[in-house]
Amino acid sequence: MPRGLLVPAVATVASMLSVGCYKPPKEPLKLQGNVIVVTNVSKDEWTHVEIWLNRNFRMITPSIPPGREFQATLDTFVTGFGQRFNFKRMQVTDVRLMAKLPDGAPLELKMPFYVGGLEGAFGGKR
Repeated sequence: MPRGLLVPAVATVASMLSVGCYKPPKEPLKLQGNVIVVTNVSKDEWTHVEIWLNRNFRMITPSIPPGREFQATLDTFVTGFGQRFNFKRMQVTDVRLMAKLPDGAPLELKMPFYVGGLEGAFGGKR
């Protein structure tokens, strides 16, 4: 193979290999069916963790260490009056996380919800 073609060929193969090894960053809040997965993507421990569904249903956990995941089924979320979230009859419209960082600073995360169909394409009401 001529030297003029060897360098671009090697560069192409190297770039293809590096793209194949790329892993997108993990999302801190993710819904998988009836399970919510919270991933601590930071280097700090999250303590006094509260996870809220639809601003009414809450679940708490003492902490989530850095790099670890916390999973819970949605029917374990309850309101202040003891009503449980019913995945078969209710829709998830809002997911939020509130926690404390080691220095006492508050941490707040909100899961983005994307509008699909014509409503999303034309910027309809949300």
